[in-house]
Amino acid sequence: MTLSTLGETVQYAVDLIAIFAFALSGAHLAVQKDFDLFGTVILAEAAGLGGGLFRDLVIGVTPIAFTDAGYGVAPLTAALLVYCTARIRWDQRLFDVADAAALGLFSITGTVKALSYGFNWAAASVLGAASAVGGGVLSCVLARETPSLLYWNRAPYSLPALTGAGGAAALHATGTLNVGTALAAALFAFGLRLLSICYDWRTPRSPIRRNPFSGMREQPAPSPPRSAPAFQPWTDETPTIHLPVVQVPKQRSSEDTVRIRLPRLQPARGTARHRERPQAAKDPRCDMDGTASDRTRGE
Repeated sequence: MTLSTLGETVQYAVDLIAIFAFALSGAHLAVQKDFDLFGTVILAEAAGLGGGLFRDLVIGVTPIAFTDAGYGVAPLTAALLVYCTARIRWDQRLFDVADAAALGLFSITGTVKALSYGFNWAAASVLGAASAVGGGVLSCVLARETPSLLYWNRAPYSLPALTGAGGAAALHATGTLNVGTALAAALFAFGLRLLSICYDWRTPRSPIRRNPFSGMREQPAPSPPRSAPAFQPWTDETPTIHLPVVQVPKQRSSEDTVRIRLPRLQPARGTARHRERPQAAKDPRCDMDGTASDRTRGE
């Protein structure tokens, strides 16, 4: 089967399945963020159609989401399904499986469409991976969340997409790309994503991490505090611990104590405390005994 026949027969059905699966994850994120029905539909549409819109805009064609009603109905159905059953406690693994399946399918269909428009294998692989992760990134940005593909401590997200897209490009380069091999490449990307989630795989990060306390190197984690030993009653079998006897030196008696009496310091002359009060002017008309002088009497 040729590449054009593959795109005509499988592209539409696979796109709708992948869009519905991506829209489930976007609607689930909206419900967790406590969005209303309109916000849930917006996030579901963004998650389902964001990658395809980016792919078609880069290729230079009219996005198929604006020409076919099925591409808009699929995420709308997923949004209504998740919003109306929000009281049901959905298992997170269900949305992880749906997202992984959509990731594998979109990485193949995006690469196949880019190859059909004359892109080389490297550009087609990058565009296929970008179309697979673009919807999830757009929905996270609208919900003010950091996309999971940027975290080092989460399961790899872009690596399975690149693997599926690179596999499809390699199959096309060797002339073995058909429906069976394309689905096999999608299943490989899907399985890689699930294995990374189940076994908690991590992609390597830079050995230099910023730490405000140690410059550019990470300090070792502090040891956990030791818990106090549990109380055990005394029995005959309890081992006895002999502690060494420490002799405490005798304290000196009061007779051996030397007391030093410091002289009382007198404030310096001229201070406010020793400043002499000005004496009142003595009336010359009065004697010491308070009687008037003879000169005053004569007057």
